[in-house]
Amino acid sequence: MSLDAIDWEVGDVTVMTLTGAITLGEATSRLRGWILEALNQGRRKILLNLGEVYFIDSSGLGELVSAYTRVTSRGGRLKLVNLNRRARDLLQITKLYTVFEVFDDEGKALASFSGDEPAYL
Repeated sequence: MSLDAIDWEVGDVTVMTLTGAITLGEATSRLRGWILEALNQGRRKILLNLGEVYFIDSSGLGELVSAYTRVTSRGGRLKLVNLNRRARDLLQITKLYTVFEVFDDEGKALASFSGDEPAYL
């Protein structure tokens, strides 16, 4: 199964619900493209819902880090919600919990953006 996404706006936050596996190749390219498209459209607050992602390999993890870097370098915020057990363990093992803001509840994740200010304009 390839990686698919459905995205919508909740106020000024773009929610991207990903489905499938984030692995080397087409999936990482798709994720990169979706993030770049959002940024090019001026969307700077991005919430990735990973509830339907059943597998992330090391390249997928690297692409998530790259997405975080791209978004924050443009003054935005990228946060994660609904990680499954495997994804949570992966973030803990790699110490990336210190990089990403991770939420269990989409409502709380969305509310957390309300206090965010861009790093620069």
